[in-house]
Amino acid sequence: MNTYTAVTNRLLVLLDEKRMSINKLATESAVPPSTIKNILYGKSVNPGIVTIKMLCDGLGISLKEFFDTSEFKELEQEIK
Repeated sequence: MNTYTAVTNRLLVLLDEKRMSINKLATESAVPPSTIKNILYGKSVNPGIVTIKMLCDGLGISLKEFFDTSEFKELEQEIK
């Protein structure tokens, strides 16, 4: 699994857990809905850490909580 897929999967899980829509997350995080959709649907494959932090703020979690999953701990080396 690559980092982009891990970020996308994590966002989808968190949206489901928090029972939030993309539009609700956009409102709570001050990130445009189009940016969130671009991350989730593959148009933006390299979201910046500031954007991820804003999304975490909107979700009510820390960056540590976002990245503290087995998916991120088991990521393969991106550069081979």
